[in-house]
Amino acid sequence: MKFEKISVIGLGYIGLPTAAVLASRGVQVIGVDVNQRVVDALNKGQVTIVEPDLDMVVHAAVTTGKMSATTTPEPADAFLVAVPTPFKDDHVPDLSYIEKASKAVAPVLKAGNLVILESTSPVGATEQMAQWMAEIRPDLTFSHQAGDDADVHVAHCPERVLPGHVMRELVENDRVIGGLSPKATDMAEGLYRIFVTGECLKTDARTAELCKLVENSFRDVNIAFANELSLIADRFGIDVWELIRLANHHPRVNVLRPGPGVGGHCIAVDPWFIVHSAPDQARLIRTAREVNDHKPHYVIEKVVEAAKGLKQPQIACLGLAFKADIDDLRESPSLDIVKRLAEAKLGTLLVVEPYVDEMPKSLQGHDHLKFVDVDEAVKAADIILVLVNHKPFLAVDRSLLEGKHVIDACGAWL
Repeated sequence: MKFEKISVIGLGYIGLPTAAVLASRGVQVIGVDVNQRVVDALNKGQVTIVEPDLDMVVHAAVTTGKMSATTTPEPADAFLVAVPTPFKDDHVPDLSYIEKASKAVAPVLKAGNLVILESTSPVGATEQMAQWMAEIRPDLTFSHQAGDDADVHVAHCPERVLPGHVMRELVENDRVIGGLSPKATDMAEGLYRIFVTGECLKTDARTAELCKLVENSFRDVNIAFANELSLIADRFGIDVWELIRLANHHPRVNVLRPGPGVGGHCIAVDPWFIVHSAPDQARLIRTAREVNDHKPHYVIEKVVEAAKGLKQPQIACLGLAFKADIDDLRESPSLDIVKRLAEAKLGTLLVVEPYVDEMPKSLQGHDHLKFVDVDEAVKAADIILVLVNHKPFLAVDRSLLEGKHVIDACGAWL
């Protein structure tokens, strides 16, 4: 099937780059988002997120008329759903965004359409999406009802890109594609072949869903080992960075670097989808999540200890993003740490985040917080807490650290 017009539902960190890459391949792309500001920006050829090369590709796509945006879905040959999938209280998966997207797309569907869920989801979510669409469109049959003979074909293809490298990895990375029928899988493969140079690995929808969760759970478990190791090393007064460096000289050992916790829209969230669906079996995965969720509390305890005996100390908090050199604050342990320190009122917090223009809303309203640059923070601080190894932090003159209490939670200044 030739896809002449593709609609991308959700213009966030995955949807917008995917839409831009498709448009750059000559396909007509309609982006859909509930945020009018995002839609208006895209229609002007502008972007609302920081990602290398994205702005150039979007500007070119809009200028050539290959990409535009709207708040309401329009008819197309295929629909890619890339909306958030957070969790609710008690780590229960929240599929409300997928449900809203499904019900928004359903009225414009026609026979021969393909709908792909890209959002990372618990096992069974693709079938649930198909069911929601089928309830609104009883005049059409869907893959979960009629298999290869369905009017509308439904598949799942999770993204697996790294923030800061999205434009390259969207093209080069292998993709796991699972349909609710063999035909849906084949059609989805045809769509991704428009821009993917990596291998397209075909399977069924449930396996594709679990595959993405397994990938991020594997990483979470390995990070948890490093984070737990940092607590153990501290207990014995051992430099964890030296310890890991030595251990990694073993030919079959590769311990990761510990940090202040785990953040982002994937690793901090996805393992809970497995735990929720298989609580009796996912014991190691649950424990890893608990270890990583505890690490911010441990970092805060280190700051509290350092502040004892200091009257109204100046505490520099370097970094709010969940990883280095991006502006993404989603599920960021660094942001959570600063928020809790603000509530503790230990002193004045000098908050530094070079990739964000202003203090995040969740930190506003505290009189003892100042949003400053790294040089000002380091010079004025009594305590320096390094939460993210952003490049601007790595360039700090180490002589400025003399006489200050430094808590390097991510090994930036080894």
